[in-house]
Amino acid sequence: MQIQVNTDHNVEGHEEFSAQVKAKIEDVLNRFNKHVTRVEVHISDENSDKGGMNDKRCLMEARLEGRQPVAVTHQAANLNLAIQGAVDKLKNVIESTLGRLDNH
Repeated sequence: MQIQVNTDHNVEGHEEFSAQVKAKIEDVLNRFNKHVTRVEVHISDENSDKGGMNDKRCLMEARLEGRQPVAVTHQAANLNLAIQGAVDKLKNVIESTLGRLDNH
């Protein structure tokens, strides 16, 4: 499973931050490793320096082998919550998609 982390210019996307995001995704989605070929992560700060509630946004798109991509987004007050919320949603969508396929 290949993971690509992208940030907008308002988010510090250092190597260490990207490595932490990748580790979190791998930890949660590891059991789908044979079905997920790629995960793209887009992290942004919607309000930049202005602050505000739930202005951190994380969009994740997973490419499932032989299937259409699935995408989720989560907004939260800080980056960690936005990332965790998005990875949890993505796990649920993948479980649901693969579960429906197993039932046919």
